[in-house]
Amino acid sequence: MQNIIVEKPYRFVPPYPGEIWTRLLRSYLPRYLRQTWGIAAAEIRGIEHVRESIRKGHGILLAPNHCRPSDPLVMGLVNVPAGRPIHTMASWHLFAESRFQTWLLRRIGAFSVFREGLDREALRAAIHILVEAKRPLVIFPEGVIWRANDRLGTLQEGVAFIARAAARQRAQATPPGQIVIHPVALKYFFEGDLPTALNPVLETIETRLSWRPQRQLPLLERICRVGEALLTLKEIEYLGRAQPGSHPQRLASLIDHLLGPLEKEWLNDQREPAVIERIKRLRSAIVPDLIAGKLSEEERTRRWRQLSDIYLAQQLAGYPADYLSERPTPERLLETVERFEEDLTDVAHAHGPLRVVIQLGPALEVSPARAKIGLDDPILVNLDQQLREMLQRLANEPR
Repeated sequence: MQNIIVEKPYRFVPPYPGEIWTRLLRSYLPRYLRQTWGIAAAEIRGIEHVRESIRKGHGILLAPNHCRPSDPLVMGLVNVPAGRPIHTMASWHLFAESRFQTWLLRRIGAFSVFREGLDREALRAAIHILVEAKRPLVIFPEGVIWRANDRLGTLQEGVAFIARAAARQRAQATPPGQIVIHPVALKYFFEGDLPTALNPVLETIETRLSWRPQRQLPLLERICRVGEALLTLKEIEYLGRAQPGSHPQRLASLIDHLLGPLEKEWLNDQREPAVIERIKRLRSAIVPDLIAGKLSEEERTRRWRQLSDIYLAQQLAGYPADYLSERPTPERLLETVERFEEDLTDVAHAHGPLRVVIQLGPALEVSPARAKIGLDDPILVNLDQQLREMLQRLANEPR
């Protein structure tokens, strides 16, 4: 399990207001992306939409899809053509890894948010950035890395709450101002030799399974066999045997087996419709006492075991139904094998060269009016629709 839960009291890390380090570091960013993440080229499209919002003095929220760990740094490439540095809301666990990383993240515009509870300081900071309108603010509305570039996960309510709260404040200002959201589609294209990149990873996984390397199989079939084996092993571990049904049915059944008992214990059997929302609510119930350090060792061990099961449910939810059978592009094959590697080892190595397209969409105006009770939030509905359409167009581009 990756260290996304930090077992110590949360301390808000505020945004850094200076620009000198941002200017110095941004010239090194393309080299860092190439060396660390295999991103050899980047293309920014639609920057004129953001420039127009800046010219009009709008508070700007950039809302990208989140499919790779490199996404926050990739968004830093927008700094130069936009003519403004940006701020980015980032998970607290990234700041807890080292003092140097905390220093670096702040200098490139990041500030912390505690995802396992209500972080009022982070909310206030985000709203202030939008109201002040000096820098664009980046928030990833999916809330987690959804390692499936052609699909969009469920958008979280926080992005709409922040945008609407800022819109109310700007509407009451003298003179009044506007908050806008620019959807941002991040699309990665693999431009290397796929078998050369994936065969060593697959061979390592097959060896862990006590298999002979399946080099004689076509790449797609080889990947599907590994996926079937990994799912079956988890079914045997938790359910006693491999389960019948299609892969989507089996994944859903295993996720319910992992989360259902915990929801009964912690949430009075209440269940959200989306898996990520279910996970978020469970963590918010389990984590606060854990990080307060007041639990017995036995209870502490029990909660970490529960968090491990929740993390597994999140991993399982990251495999979209029919992702490979629908369209086995090089990018989808690469993403799936990287997901295997990450789920087994907590680390996914960079496999390049990659080319990223950063498509910035036209501004979506944010109304300060509250969403009607019982109806889907219009901010999220509109943002979701625009992001899906942009990702679909990019996925259909001729190679």
